[in-house]
Amino acid sequence: MTTIPIPGMLDPHVHLRGMQWAHKGTFASETEAALAGGYWAVLDMPNTPPSTIDRPALERKLAEIAAQALCDWGLYYGAAKADNWGTYPAIIDDVCGLKIYNNATTGNLLIDDQAIRAQHYQHWPRSKVIAVHAEDETMRDILALVRQYRQRTHFCHICTTYEIGLLRAAKAEGLPVTLGVTPHHLFLTEDDIKRLGTHGLMKPPLKTRADQAALWQALADGLVDVVESDHAPHTLAEKSSEKTYYGVPGLQTTLPLLLTAVHEKRLPLERAVALVSANPRRIFGLECPPDTYTLVDLGESFVIDSAWLRGGCGWSPFEGMRVRGRVRSVSIRGTQVFDGESVRVRPGFGQNLFGKR
Repeated sequence: MTTIPIPGMLDPHVHLRGMQWAHKGTFASETEAALAGGYWAVLDMPNTPPSTIDRPALERKLAEIAAQALCDWGLYYGAAKADNWGTYPAIIDDVCGLKIYNNATTGNLLIDDQAIRAQHYQHWPRSKVIAVHAEDETMRDILALVRQYRQRTHFCHICTTYEIGLLRAAKAEGLPVTLGVTPHHLFLTEDDIKRLGTHGLMKPPLKTRADQAALWQALADGLVDVVESDHAPHTLAEKSSEKTYYGVPGLQTTLPLLLTAVHEKRLPLERAVALVSANPRRIFGLECPPDTYTLVDLGESFVIDSAWLRGGCGWSPFEGMRVRGRVRSVSIRGTQVFDGESVRVRPGFGQNLFGKR
């Protein structure tokens, strides 16, 4: 058995649900999935209703996640179409960053007016990151704002050859940008939608094999900073209904998928580990707490099935896939929180990494 420790795994892009969408997953159920996936901490996006775009909504979310979280956590604040940049001084100490949705996604936070985007870039304090959903040509508009305001910007779920090219040029220019890619864009393509049906629908959608190859090349040459799950559960009933629900769960499957790529010699082990630990911690200015690590058995292979999955939704687009790398134990601040089979702490154990709570 080849077991290695991974210090402080962090997923900076998750949608834990809870609140008005607690039927999809709760802060307890989804942070259990995070622990089973090996994570020390997760950073939660602001588009679960009520959207985190004002102080009352932030207070509600802070209270609910603090009472339920099993792993450590942080919350994003959401940029709104109306003037909510005036609230920034009052909330900055309690959040991990700002999220701006520049293309259509789940929720009602789309901002497609460049002048409003500029107001957010102008007013957001430079002490913390701006994370953006920006696809294809929209990325040029956002890079123009990065160039003007020099705000650190993390580009989420990059998935096309064109986007990779823009960010490669932006980094060469010296712009303060980082980028994340998702396991579903790395391991699935539009060719899989016929097989997966609605389980293969997410935003941004699955792309071509050529786009997928560009992502792997960007991983190989060090352009990509983070592999982030974009964990976004919906119930089986919702995903099977006539209404379209975009999003897939991913917290528990990200690490074994990456370690499968390591086993297949598509990615060096050190690089895979950095993509889910040191790199996201660096971007968000976090240090790994003492005695916080995940033990992973690199030698064990298994098939992803619904019985293995934690979290509220009980399905995965990767069901039936054989992967390698089983999480044996997770410890946070010297406490074993997951023993490979069971969670060993109570809801509320997790701490807010960006606030005083």
